[in-house]
Amino acid sequence: MHLVRGKRRIHDSMEADAAKAKLAEVAKELGREIRVFPTSVASVAPDNPSSALTSTTDEDDDFYEFTAEDYYRLLSTKKEEKFLKTRKIREAEEAARRSRMTKSVIRVRFPDNHTLEVKFHPSETIQCLIDLLRKVVGQPDLPFYLYTTPPKKQLKDTSLDFYTAGFVPGAIVYFSYETQEEAENAAASCGPFLRDDIRSLSGLDFAPELEQVVKSAPEPLPVEGG
Repeated sequence: MHLVRGKRRIHDSMEADAAKAKLAEVAKELGREIRVFPTSVASVAPDNPSSALTSTTDEDDDFYEFTAEDYYRLLSTKKEEKFLKTRKIREAEEAARRSRMTKSVIRVRFPDNHTLEVKFHPSETIQCLIDLLRKVVGQPDLPFYLYTTPPKKQLKDTSLDFYTAGFVPGAIVYFSYETQEEAENAAASCGPFLRDDIRSLSGLDFAPELEQVVKSAPEPLPVEGG
């Protein structure tokens, strides 16, 4: 029995090494790491930060009541703060906030239910994302655009950096071809949109602890990419 488990661990470890090698090869070509997974998986956040804000004690309804007095007091406070802060102070605070942001995680959703995830520095521009997509889509010669929703808003100014665009710490954007005619020519109504070798990365992930988990587990554990 121990021998069988050992073989399983070796097999899983070899698969993990092969996955990491495959991801590393693509990362070398593109100049940055990427992840690919089904959109249904991407739509589920791995962590729920709001859960940390949930109170463990119940408060009376009066505790949450926002009175007119509260409103005018808050309004007065905001006015005072606005006049007290000089432009230099506000710019310094903005620069401090910006310096604390180190990455922008962008997820691009394609109509065929594939999601591409890539990390940028907040100072990089949307054009960097466009350039990357031209390397990974199946038909890079066809014009395409990106948009956010709701409401649907096309990302026209590609010179904007991710911080200025409001894409920090991350954002979800959507991929579309320029016209329906071009989409039909590209068989884009059902895809595929990404290169075959890029789509084959689906479910693979850069995980430093992966090898350790596989080696130390008494039974082989499924490794999820999302």
